[in-house]
Amino acid sequence: MTIPCDRSWVAAAIQTIEADFNRSSDTHLLRVPLPAAPGVELYLKDESTHPSGSLKHRLARSLFLYGLCNGWIGSETTIVEASSGSTAVSEAYFARMLGLRFIAVMPRSTSAEKIAQIAFYGGENHFVDSPAEMYAESARLADELGGHYMDQFTYAERATDWRGNNNIAESIFSQMTREEHPVPSWIVVGAGTGGTSATLGRYIRYRRLPTRLCLADPEASIFHRYLADRSVCSVSGPPSVVEGIGRPRCEPSFVPELIDRAYAVPDAASIAAARVLSRRIGRSCGGSTGTNLWAVAQIVGEMVKNGEQGSVVTLLCDSGERYRSTHFDDAWLGARGIDIKPAEEAMERFFETGVFKPELSQTLPSS
Repeated sequence: MTIPCDRSWVAAAIQTIEADFNRSSDTHLLRVPLPAAPGVELYLKDESTHPSGSLKHRLARSLFLYGLCNGWIGSETTIVEASSGSTAVSEAYFARMLGLRFIAVMPRSTSAEKIAQIAFYGGENHFVDSPAEMYAESARLADELGGHYMDQFTYAERATDWRGNNNIAESIFSQMTREEHPVPSWIVVGAGTGGTSATLGRYIRYRRLPTRLCLADPEASIFHRYLADRSVCSVSGPPSVVEGIGRPRCEPSFVPELIDRAYAVPDAASIAAARVLSRRIGRSCGGSTGTNLWAVAQIVGEMVKNGEQGSVVTLLCDSGERYRSTHFDDAWLGARGIDIKPAEEAMERFFETGVFKPELSQTLPSS
């Protein structure tokens, strides 16, 4: 909803957000040793080091600036968002900074750690039974309260300046300039809203780079199905347990034409890969990072097999500390019948031999 806004308050709010950004360093680009894959270099863009702890910090900042500059957010506006947790944590961070009420509409299955972080930043949690219910309930709440529904799933791809302005794409390519293979052969990314994949894909084309973009998508998600068949726009059934990526419907911010390849990844593989990577780099990684790594292993394995050299970049989206009570809890996995042992063994073999046999996942056609 559009409301008359105090321009002086909006200017001060934008200044506050920009000052916070100016105090923050860029996130690190970590090199992951692959001794069994000579000539292939793997890098992780560690987005867990943002002040609010995840890749979604970038999106939340962009969405607040977009809403402020569009006249949608004023000094008394209640902010409402549909989220599986990480975006809500980051938006709660910025809402507190601006003194605004914030309500996160989330599935009841959201990890307890994320729920606690939203509350830590002063946000309120409003639960629904399934991810598919978040959209309508968020719009209803915003209308009832005279607030603003941020709607990350619609505005993610347009709120971010994909040409530059220190977006994630510009940051990655800038940090790669002194590496042996400075222009990545592949960048691997998941999709929740589709905003990050859109930013990366557009930047690659804008800079006329040969880098290809791979989508790592939970098996239960719609995105890989939509890439294979544009008539399939939604999926029913149990959602993925990997929070932050994968959706039951094809979101407005997802741009399929920018994806060169996609892999569908089972939840067990995502969790197993996150655990293996966490042990190998000494830094805790969440399940969506594991989804990315499972796709990375297939790409690197193919490069090794074909004698190719080059670099591959993917994202460490958030810390595994947010999933101590879920993905890193053996009892939680056992109660859900999730057996990660075969996938863990496959991932360990990949790191030890450079060979990856993805019996648990599917390769999907590009657009």
